Amino acid sequence: MSIEKTILSRDRRGISELRKYVADDYCDRAAKLILENPGTAVIATGFYILDSGAVETDGPPGAIAIGNALEALGYKVVYLTDHYGLSVMERIKSQNSEILEFPITDEEKSQECAKTILKDVNPSVLIAIERCGFTADKKYRNMRGRDITAYTAKIDYLFQWGLPSVGVGDGGNEIGMGNLSKEIMTVPSLVDEPCTTSVSELVLASVSNWGGYGLASSLSNFSNKNLLPRIEEEEQNIISIVEAGAVDGMSGLTEHKVDGFTLEENTELLKDLHQLVVT
Repeated sequence: MSIEKTILSRDRRGISELRKYVADDYCDRAAKLILENPGTAVIATGFYILDSGAVETDGPPGAIAIGNALEALGYKVVYLTDHYGLSVMERIKSQNSEILEFPITDEEKSQECAKTILKDVNPSVLIAIERCGFTADKKYRNMRGRDITAYTAKIDYLFQWGLPSVGVGDGGNEIGMGNLSKEIMTVPSLVDEPCTTSVSELVLASVSNWGGYGLASSLSNFSNKNLLPRIEEEEQNIISIVEAGAVDGMSGLTEHKVDGFTLEENTELLKDLHQLVVT
């Protein structure tokens, strides 16, 4: 079983219907792009759940899995989120990484903020994982089509300057899904109004965290060292962010699940990926 087949297994939303539109080795392609651009990686995450007033458990753990892998390879890692995701990311980030808050504000100020980050942080590569992205009318919408624009920072503007970039998503409304916006509209179980923000390389997964693990797996294979999170470490990360206020994106409840998958199901997936890492 390949990394890509593994992270697209247990598909509950129909994201695997998009498999035929991307390269067979899309995790390797994304990892290679990152490795070709050493320096500082900015990793954006944090998806607001409207009925709960909190970010979901999908996204932050995957961002940390990618970030920790990149730190082990010598990258400086800067996480980017809005204020709803700050406490969650603070809870599980490494000591050496940084977190920046992107303000929830109007278009002009958001564009200026993006320019400031590009100037001050000078990222060599941008990564977004489970980060809601602009629709065609520059709104942010959840899987049910409900408008969450008032609760979502316009991080998309950072991705519109042509820097090397990777997007990880599982539903069609995340940054990066602009690569397949037309194709997403042909899959009834995915969003009706897909994200239009594109990236250099797109990673598809049944759960975005799993896409993060898949990317870490490919980085592991290229570097000949296992950079995946340990099972116990990842379980604790999910428990910790729930304690910090994160909720399951499917139920909206403060429970130890990710998109409806239990800790045990998440662990099984991660174990499968550990078996695919050659060191």
